Amino acid sequence: MDRPLEGFRILEVAQFTYVPAAGAVLADWGADIVKVEHAEKGDPQRGLVRVLGHTAGREGSSFSPIMEGPNRSKRSIGLDLSNPAGRPVLEELIRRSDVFLTNYLPAVRTKLAITVDDVRAINPNIVYVTGSGFGNEGPDSERGAYDATGFWARGGSADGVMGEGADSMAFMPAGAYGDNIGGMTIAGGIAAALLGRERSGKPSEVDVSLLGVGAWATQFTVNLALSSGGPLPKVKRKKTAAAGNPLTGSYRTSDGRWLQFSMLQPVRFWNEFVTAIGLERLVDDPRYATMEGIFADADQLGELFADAIAARTYDEWIADLAGLSGPWAPVQNSWDVGNDTALIENGRIVDIVDADGVNQKLVANPVKFDGRPVRMKRAPQFAEHTDDILRELGLDDDQLIELKVSGAVT
Repeated sequence: MDRPLEGFRILEVAQFTYVPAAGAVLADWGADIVKVEHAEKGDPQRGLVRVLGHTAGREGSSFSPIMEGPNRSKRSIGLDLSNPAGRPVLEELIRRSDVFLTNYLPAVRTKLAITVDDVRAINPNIVYVTGSGFGNEGPDSERGAYDATGFWARGGSADGVMGEGADSMAFMPAGAYGDNIGGMTIAGGIAAALLGRERSGKPSEVDVSLLGVGAWATQFTVNLALSSGGPLPKVKRKKTAAAGNPLTGSYRTSDGRWLQFSMLQPVRFWNEFVTAIGLERLVDDPRYATMEGIFADADQLGELFADAIAARTYDEWIADLAGLSGPWAPVQNSWDVGNDTALIENGRIVDIVDADGVNQKLVANPVKFDGRPVRMKRAPQFAEHTDDILRELGLDDDQLIELKVSGAVT
C-alpha cells in the first residue's frame, strides 16, 4: 500500500507554506486535497516574485517552485468564504471531507464561521486541524507567525547557530525552512488522528504550532538548559573540528568548499581515516590508540587534518573518500541536493509536467511506502478546478453561473 491515505478527503483552507505543506505531504500519501483559495486574490503566495533575494519563478513560465512544492497534486477552488452565496458550497465540501485543515487565526475563523464548533455542526465526524504560530491557548493565540519568527527565532534555532559575540543574526538556510518541517509534523498528526478515528469512532482536534515545532527541533539544548537551571553558555567554536574530537567537524577543500565528518568513535576509524587523507604515517600510532590520546592532541591533529584536506579539491575528495566507512558527507548546495544520487535512486526527486507541458522536478516528502515511487502531479493553477468540484457537489451550469456572478466563486 504505497498510498495509504487514498480515499480520504482533506479540505484545506490555508495559505502560504506552513499548513499547505502538510496538504502536499498528505497528497503524496494518496489523499484528495481540495484547496480553498480566495475567489479574487487566491493564495497570497502566488503573488510573491522574490524570496530571500531569489526570483521566485522564470519569465514566461507558469512554474513557480514556491507554489509547486507545498501545493502539488491538489485541486483548487476559488471560493469567497465571506460571501453568503458561497456558504452552501463550503458546507457541502465540509460534509464530504474527513479533515478540515486551516491556518487562519481564531478571530478570523470565528468571523467566517469555520471554528471547530461551526465545522462539527456540519460534519460531526471531521478531524479539525489548525497550524498556528504559538498554539490555540494562551496570550499569543491570536498572534500570527511565519517560520522566521515562530520557529527560527523564538524556537531557539537562530540563537543555536550563532557563536559567542556574533555581530549579526543567522537566518534560516532556506525559504520556508520551518514551514516545511512543521508541515511534515502536521501531516503526521493528521495521519494519527485518522487512525484514532478509525479505531475509536471519535474525531480529534489537532493543533501544531510553529513554536512547538521549533522547540522540538532544539529540544536537546532546551532540555539541557532546563535541567541546568539557566541559559547554556556559548561554546567557542573552532573553524574546523569540533571540540575534543578532530574526526568530527568540518574541513575546507582547496577550492573553498567543505566536508563534514562525524566519526564519534575516533579510535575505531582512526587508521582508515588517516590513510584516506594521506597521513599514513599516523597509522597504528600508539599516541592515538585511545580516545584520551586523540583528545589530548585534538588541536594539533585538527590543524594537521585541515592542511591535508586543504591540499585537494572538493570533487577529488568526493571520489577519494567514497569508500570511507566512517560517517562523513560533502557540504552540498541546493543544486547538489537536487541531483543527489541517493535521493534520485530512492525516488525523493520526482519528475512532473507543469501547466505549460514542460518537464520539471520537485522534492518528494521523505516518507516512502512499500518501495514505491511517489505519484505526484503539478500544483493547480488558481481556481483551476472550481467547475469540476462544484459539479461533483451536484451543481448544474446555471447554478455555477449564478455563483460566479455573485462573486462567491471563481
